[in-house]
Amino acid sequence: MGLEQLDAFLAHARERPELQRQLQDQSNPLDLADFLALARGAGFEVIEADVIAAQLRQDEHLSDAELQEQAAREARRMRNFIRG
Repeated sequence: MGLEQLDAFLAHARERPELQRQLQDQSNPLDLADFLALARGAGFEVIEADVIAAQLRQDEHLSDAELQEQAAREARRMRNFIRG
């Protein structure tokens, strides 16, 4: 049921410019808690596990090279996040 709720929320957001703007604002990206609150505020029961399942579903369609590129981006982001 969770992925259906997430998919329904994203379809709902595509029809509402303000919601779409909030989801796509690169200058102020949503963290997971904010995304979940936004979905719940719109009446959709989406939990963290749903978001993770959707990411895994999306990753299934990526080539090995695309997966490596994605991992490299995440590693760079984490390296900037974690000072050491």
